[in-house]
Amino acid sequence: MKNSKSITAPDGTVWKVDVQSPGSSNAMIIFRHPDGRTSRLDRYNWIITQGPESRSVTSRLETDKVLDSLDQPTIARLFARSMSVSRPDPLASRS
Repeated sequence: MKNSKSITAPDGTVWKVDVQSPGSSNAMIIFRHPDGRTSRLDRYNWIITQGPESRSVTSRLETDKVLDSLDQPTIARLFARSMSVSRPDPLASRS
């Protein structure tokens, strides 16, 4: 079963933490907004590793292992510096 982690933002929103796009030395950390109706509210950041996988262009990090390695202070730091997955919806402001 896949592990699950979350972070509570200062405003009280509980974000789910996912790992995607693993490479040999990095992986994208996705913070999923609880709304779930749109990914437009999701946020992301990258984590870079220096493990043995990083020295082989054919290897890939395992998403579960990356998630397991993230402690709460690291998740909080990544979230604080995270970026929106998408730009604001230009049609939402039109009447």
